[in-house]
Amino acid sequence: MRRTPLLQVIMWCSLLLTAGGTSAQSVASYSDWQVELITLRMANQPVSAQQLDGRNRPQLYNSEVLFIPTIDSPFTIEFGAPYAPQPQRLFYRYQLEDVDRDWVITDAEFRRATYTNLPFGEHQFIVEASIDGKTWQGRRAITLDVAVPTWLSPWAITLYALLSCCILFGLALLVRAKRRTLVQLRDSEERLKLSLWGSGDQLWDWHIREQAIHRHNTWRHLSEFPQDRLRAGERSPTSNIHPLDLKRVQQQLRDYLDGKIDTFEVTYRVSSDDGWIWVLDRGKIVARDEHQLPIRMTGTLKDITPLVAAEERLKMLATSITNISDGVCIYDSQFKLIETNQSFTKITGYSRADMLNKPLHLSLYNPEYLAQIKRVVQQHGSWHGEIEDLRKDGTTYQMELTLDAITDDSGQIAQYVATFSDITERKNAERELRRLSNTDTLTGLPNRSYFQVSHSNLVRKRIAHALLIFDLDDFKKINDSLGHEVGDHLLMQVAERVGEIGRAQDTFYRLGGDEFTLILEDTTDLHDITEAANQVLEALSHPFHISGHDIVVSSSIGIVVYPNDGQSSQELLQNADTAMYHAKSRGGNGYQFFNESMNKNAVRRLQLENQLRQALRNNHLQVHYQPKVSLKTHQFVGLEALVRLDIPGVGIISPAEFIPLAEETGLIIDVGERVLRQTCRDMREWVTSGAVEGRVAVNLSAKQFLQPDLTQRIMNILDEEGLDPKCLELEITEGVVMEDPERAIQIMTELHFCGIHLALDDFGTGYSSLAYLKRFPIQTLKIDKAFIDDINGADRDRNMVASIVAMAHNLGLDVVAEGVVNAAQASTLHHLNCEFAQGFLFAQPLKREQFLAHIKTPVKKPAHVLLN
Repeated sequence: MRRTPLLQVIMWCSLLLTAGGTSAQSVASYSDWQVELITLRMANQPVSAQQLDGRNRPQLYNSEVLFIPTIDSPFTIEFGAPYAPQPQRLFYRYQLEDVDRDWVITDAEFRRATYTNLPFGEHQFIVEASIDGKTWQGRRAITLDVAVPTWLSPWAITLYALLSCCILFGLALLVRAKRRTLVQLRDSEERLKLSLWGSGDQLWDWHIREQAIHRHNTWRHLSEFPQDRLRAGERSPTSNIHPLDLKRVQQQLRDYLDGKIDTFEVTYRVSSDDGWIWVLDRGKIVARDEHQLPIRMTGTLKDITPLVAAEERLKMLATSITNISDGVCIYDSQFKLIETNQSFTKITGYSRADMLNKPLHLSLYNPEYLAQIKRVVQQHGSWHGEIEDLRKDGTTYQMELTLDAITDDSGQIAQYVATFSDITERKNAERELRRLSNTDTLTGLPNRSYFQVSHSNLVRKRIAHALLIFDLDDFKKINDSLGHEVGDHLLMQVAERVGEIGRAQDTFYRLGGDEFTLILEDTTDLHDITEAANQVLEALSHPFHISGHDIVVSSSIGIVVYPNDGQSSQELLQNADTAMYHAKSRGGNGYQFFNESMNKNAVRRLQLENQLRQALRNNHLQVHYQPKVSLKTHQFVGLEALVRLDIPGVGIISPAEFIPLAEETGLIIDVGERVLRQTCRDMREWVTSGAVEGRVAVNLSAKQFLQPDLTQRIMNILDEEGLDPKCLELEITEGVVMEDPERAIQIMTELHFCGIHLALDDFGTGYSSLAYLKRFPIQTLKIDKAFIDDINGADRDRNMVASIVAMAHNLGLDVVAEGVVNAAQASTLHHLNCEFAQGFLFAQPLKREQFLAHIKTPVKKPAHVLLN
């Protein structure tokens, strides 16, 4: 250790006093000496250098390096200058580098340096002497190599490092183990959460004493825990558990808490946002108190609605298979019976025990047929057919069998399922229906369907034959006048009479209504054919006595011969109809063979029908107008609308050709409405502009007149087109109104009350009753052109016209003469007091624009009228 500062001060003072008389001369004289290291002391005990360490030199005074082992006791180096003059007067200073900050000064009496706990390593110790305290000399330096302490030795440091590494490694292992434990715990918790989430189960934790229940993985559609009023107390007055399940849940929970049952597991229904759902509620006590009373219980809720639905579906399917009316048999992969249902026993009479492990067997069929069925099922997976089998009592029954193969997950056939139904009664009914479907119920003759099959077979086999088709002339009048019952009896008697005609191989059919056909097989001889036709006419010529009435009928027969008149059944039937139509057009009560001209007429009729339909689609119908003129003033007083058919590329088709066809096909209703609508549209425009005065006449067809809503249809058209009803006149033919006079009067009265004028057209050509004529609410009588043509050439016609005019005037009706073509006819009609006329003399039917131009031209008075 270094000396204290106080001692240094004292030594410096002594040094100065002693050196006061010393001169520079004396100092210089002692310049060849140096300070020597004399002894070493450890704990104030002298030691040699060799004692410190074997590496020190034997003599301390000539050592350059002194190795000092690690010591804890004081270490002292004594020094001196024995060869210096007056050594007792010397002062010394020393310094241990890295230990002493400054020089330490001492006198001759204290010639030593003491240190304790020197730091290990090399330190240079320097000591110098001085006489005057100013000039220092005799410098001696030695390096002190202080040994490293044992605990700081490389081995110790290595040991420390090893220990530190071991400790760090141990700590790392502990941290890693702890971290791994935490990760495993976290992973375990995560897996538990994911498992819970993946399973969809809801976890509940019930603290019984606190009456608190905690939930995890709750369901969005079930916001509240099932309120059984035991767990977590009674939260609400009503429970979300189904009323039929609540008591069962409560009893199950009480029994488990009381130890009566080992597990708590119950299924019940709970109300949710999606309606009632089924849940599986499981729980277990996980904590008890010192008295073994439960204090904590945990469990899960599982939504088993799909499972319950699947179970119910399986039950439903099982119940359905068990109770359906069809028999069901389940076979294994070797076609041995393993299960049946109740209907199997009802149908076959065999019980389940009778048939178990028995192979599939069809007693009425050979084994090859059954083997073929099995191969089809194995290859295609299914077989369906109708077969016969024997019941247990030996009776035969028919069944409709379906055999299906059932495969497992690997695609291998595991079972075969046979379903069958007893179709014995159905087959009997089908045979009866087939018989009835081929037989006319009224006459007992084969019907149209049977005819089509039989006739098609004849044509397919190319068997020559003749086909006679006929119906009764004016049969409709008999039905209308005497009633349908009389008409039915007439048809039955016709079938009886005609059925006796022909050979054994000939067949007589009723096609429908009053239409019959006779097939003469294996003959094309005209004599045989005409003989059969005459026999039919002869059989029908004799009166039929029905319900007190003697009815005489005639027939029209159309005849075709295969293969001359057609190559198919349909073609032959159509040609026979054409021939019958021609026979009827010739007055009936006869027969007509089909020829090429008839075919051309039929083709023309079909072509005209197609053209008419196309004209309706493409709006090719045109309305022409013919003026009506007063024979007194010779002025325009009205007009009549007439339909014309003008097809591009074909030209104008005569109304006499297409109107009857339109009547027959029913297209006349569409034609009539279009004509009426266009006429009302044109007339409203003309009346509004003041170009036309009077009324426009439009013809009503028979089918239009029979429509139940005729008045409403006409009024709707008038309203839609904006025409006043008083500007419209409807022309109704005499034959139409006389078919059903009472109904005609009712319809005409409705039209009259609507403000529409009515005219009776073609008067004199029918069979009008004057009694009805006076009741008809008509305003105009139109004389048919047939009476006007010879009005100047035949007195009978002129007198007939005069009578009609007089009668009409007596009834307060206006009279219009149709078909006036020359001035002589107009003059005669004027002298007979006929007020109005129309015809080519005044104008032909004109298009809309031509008509307007024509009526603006004054009507010229006929020459005969001028002369009178």
